[in-house]
Amino acid sequence: MSERIIHTADLRQIENALHSLGNDVAYVSDQVGYVEAEVQKTKDHLDQLIHEFQEFIRKDQLEKNIHLAETRLVKVRQEIETNFGHYGEVRRRAAGILQAVDVSIVKKQTIENSTEEQMLAAPRYWLAPALIALASWLNNNKELADKALLEALRRDDEKTSLFFALVTRRGARYKASREWLDRYFGLQDPHSLEREIVILIDGFTNGIFGPEARAKTGKEIESWIEELSSKPGFIEDQHEQWKVALESKLPHMDEDAYPYLRQYSPTWPQLETSLRGAKLHKIIHEYFHDIFDKDITPAKSIAYAVDALLDTLVSKFDDEELPLRQDERLLSLIIEENGDKQAAQQLFDNEKTLKERVSFTQLLTNFAMHPDTSNASLATQKFSIAVSKDWIRSAHGDITAENRSQVPIDIELSIDSWRGISRDGSNEEQLAASLEQEIITRKNNAMNQVKLDIKHWAALAGGVLFTFMGIGTPFLFVFALFCFIYFYKGQKGLQTRKDQIHAEFEKLLTHCTEVLRASLAEIVDWRKEYADEDAYSENVTEFLDEFSSEQYTFSSYDSARAVVQ
Repeated sequence: MSERIIHTADLRQIENALHSLGNDVAYVSDQVGYVEAEVQKTKDHLDQLIHEFQEFIRKDQLEKNIHLAETRLVKVRQEIETNFGHYGEVRRRAAGILQAVDVSIVKKQTIENSTEEQMLAAPRYWLAPALIALASWLNNNKELADKALLEALRRDDEKTSLFFALVTRRGARYKASREWLDRYFGLQDPHSLEREIVILIDGFTNGIFGPEARAKTGKEIESWIEELSSKPGFIEDQHEQWKVALESKLPHMDEDAYPYLRQYSPTWPQLETSLRGAKLHKIIHEYFHDIFDKDITPAKSIAYAVDALLDTLVSKFDDEELPLRQDERLLSLIIEENGDKQAAQQLFDNEKTLKERVSFTQLLTNFAMHPDTSNASLATQKFSIAVSKDWIRSAHGDITAENRSQVPIDIELSIDSWRGISRDGSNEEQLAASLEQEIITRKNNAMNQVKLDIKHWAALAGGVLFTFMGIGTPFLFVFALFCFIYFYKGQKGLQTRKDQIHAEFEKLLTHCTEVLRASLAEIVDWRKEYADEDAYSENVTEFLDEFSSEQYTFSSYDSARAVVQ
């Protein structure tokens, strides 16, 4: 049997090839890491551009909303004037007739003729036949007065009853005034009151109807509250109702406040919401304090006082005008909210003052928080707050507790690709070290990714090879020289790129460190401001404990000059 000689296989070429392949894989991996970093950097820049673009679109939309609201507001007011402008003439005649009778310089026949003209001009308006009834009463024309009165009651029983309660009170006809008030009260449901109830409350709080009527009205109001309180869920409804009312006073944050936290803290939305909630305490306290700090100046006489209430009754609460008045109010709120339609709609929904019917307690809320749109006097404001103080205190306490529970414990920071957390800004040293380490790591990774290309190494290998092969062949020596020069330039360019990376990351470190310190300083300022603003919550509670509703029911007019004879 012949011997077989087995030679050891020479695997060096395969090993070298595998080693080279491993180097290529490592190089590709480094390149992939570099590309990923560049992609992330590009994504961050793109996110910032998207945010800036969206902010531009938002501001542009707000400006368009303002311009559109202003244009539509003009049209709505023109429509009100066109469709209901003649009502204004009827309204002016009401006060004019009473004033004319005061000074006795207009013939009764002239007054009667004038009211008949208004009846023809406003065929659906309740006030027109009411004025005819008043003029006929002045002329002792009982038959015409009764007919006109029945027509006015048919058109609007509640307004007509309240109108004559005011007119007879103005003329010191106390018995007739009480009868009209009784009729008016008999038409009321405390769960669903007409808007003109504000006139009655204004008259009650200012003592317009005299001592007896004032006492009766006070008992009616107490019975309304008792009836409403017996309803299941009443306390919870009041609690929520006043929460909404108080939160309607939430302030807007200055867009220039805390610029670093706005830009570099993902927690900023919660911080902004919490600070707005804390600032609400001072606003509520100052709002209530300003109301009760003002002196109520009664009108010079019962005639002036009743004229003021009559003016409100006949000019502010007409059902036909309600849809347009609602549009007018909403458009005005859009302008006031700088084009923010959602915020304006929320305020409009919160007010609920232009709805046809609301509960008595909702009216108290409207009187207290929205006097301009509910047409409440200062006396009514004070009375409403005093009556509702327990509900206000409960709602305010709930708002305070909710806001405190939502204050972020940890405040996140996101600067470039670094993430960190601080509670009160006291861990600056640790965060700065973490930030520096992050940037150094990124720099080292970037440095490691800066390597010679395979073509440079091929040039070096070629230079060595051609040097040995070029012995006695000058041409190959020259070619080898070019290879060495190419490799040298590659190395020199490599160092230049590393120096550039080093400078970029040093600049980045300086910038990020400055941003970190500024952000931590704002965290300190934010915590202090929040604590200061939150401390006002106790002032609100103490203020509400100082008064009672009885203090704010006045009796300025216990007698009146007889006007209507």
